[in-house]
Amino acid sequence: MFASYFFDDMFSSISHLFENPSLTALGWDAAGYGLYTSGYSVLCVFGGLVLCGILLDKWGVRITGSVFVSMMVGGAVLVLHAITAGYTPDKSLRLAYVGCMLFGLGSEIAGTAVTRSIAKWFKEGPMALAMGLQLAIARLGTAVALVLSPRLVAENAGHVYSLAETARPAVFGVGLMVAGLITWAFFVALDARFDKVHGTPAEQSGEEPFRLSDVWKVLTNKNFWLLGLLCVLFYSSIIAFKKFAGAILVPRFDIPASTAGWMVSMLPFSTVIFAPLFGLLVDKKGHGTRWMILGSVLALIAHLLLAFAPAGVPFFGYLSMVFLGFGYSLVPAALWPSVPKIVPDKVLGTTYSLIYWVQNLGLLSFKWIAGAILGASAAGAANGPVRVEVMFVALCIAAVVIALLFARTSDAHPELGLDKATGK
Repeated sequence: MFASYFFDDMFSSISHLFENPSLTALGWDAAGYGLYTSGYSVLCVFGGLVLCGILLDKWGVRITGSVFVSMMVGGAVLVLHAITAGYTPDKSLRLAYVGCMLFGLGSEIAGTAVTRSIAKWFKEGPMALAMGLQLAIARLGTAVALVLSPRLVAENAGHVYSLAETARPAVFGVGLMVAGLITWAFFVALDARFDKVHGTPAEQSGEEPFRLSDVWKVLTNKNFWLLGLLCVLFYSSIIAFKKFAGAILVPRFDIPASTAGWMVSMLPFSTVIFAPLFGLLVDKKGHGTRWMILGSVLALIAHLLLAFAPAGVPFFGYLSMVFLGFGYSLVPAALWPSVPKIVPDKVLGTTYSLIYWVQNLGLLSFKWIAGAILGASAAGAANGPVRVEVMFVALCIAAVVIALLFARTSDAHPELGLDKATGK
C-alpha cells in the first residue's frame, strides 16, 4: 500500500506544471491532469469495485487480492509507458487514463483485501490500532511522494521539462510496485498460515456462506449509508485537495513548489504518527463517533483557512495543514473499525467495497470539478484556488452533519458497540 499511495500522489506537489501545457514536453493542461487523476475512480464507480468486493467474499482475500494487485502494477506500468513513449498529448493522456483506471481498481481492491484481513486477524483485539498502523505505512508513501517529486522534477523557471524528467516520479513508483509484489507474496503465505491455525472466518463464526442476496441487506442498512456518505464527503475534501495542492498553495500563499510540497506533506506525515495513536485511543477509550465529529470539524477549519486566510502569508498554510492532518488521522481511525460492527463478517469485503465505491464516485466528480475550476483560472478566470476551496468547505460542512447523525444512531443503538472500547 506504500507503493500504491506513492504512485497515486506522485504528481500532486508538482501539479502546477500542468497549468501551462508549454512547460512540459508531455503537453498536458490542468483539465487534462484532472481528467487523468479522475481515471483512478472510473472502473471503481462503474461496477468494478462492487463486483470485486463480492468476489472477495466469495473467493477469499488471497486469490482475489493477487489478481488485483497484479492489475494495479500493470496499470502503473501502462501510465509510465504513456508519459515516456513520445505520443501526442491527447494520445498519451488517453493511454495514461486507461492505465490509471486499471491502477485505481487494482489499488482499491488490494486495499480492501488488506483491510478485510486486518479485521479478521484482529477481530477480538486492537483492530483500530492495527488499521491505524497500516494506514500510517500507506500514507508514508504519500508523504514521500509529496516531498520527493519536487526534487526529482526540480523547479527551473523558463525550463521546458522533457518526457524523461516529467516521468521520474513514475519510474520510482513502478520500482516500488515491483517491491510491493514481493511483499504481497509474503502476505499471502502468512494469511494462509493464519487460516490453517485459526480456521477461516466462516468456520470461526458459524455463519451461512455468502449469497448475492446479502448485498441487498447491506444496501438497505442505514448505517452503511451514513458511513459511506461520511467517507465520500470527508475523503473528497482531502484527497481531491492533495491532487491539486501545488496549484492551490503556490498562488494562495506565494511560495515555491518545493515549499508547497513540504507544506502538504504534513498531512501524511502527521497520520504516520497520529493514526496509530488515535487508533489506540479508539480501542482503549471508545467514543468513535465523537472522534469522527471532531475530525470533520478540524477539516472544516482547515479549508476555511485555505479559502479565506490572508493571501501571501505562508503561516496560514502551515496552520491549515496542522488542522487537516489531525482530522485526517482522527476520522479514519474511528471510521474503518466501525464497519465490522454494522454488518456480518461474511459480507465485510462487500461492505468495504461498497463504501469505497461511494467514495470513488465522489472522488471522480470532485477531482474533475477541481481541475475544471483551476483550468478556467489558468485561462483567465479569477480566484480559481479560492473557488476550489469553497467547494471543499461545503463538503466538510456536509461531513460534520453526517457525523452528527451517525453519533445519534450510535446513541439510539448501543447494542452495536460503535462507541464502545474494544482493545485488549
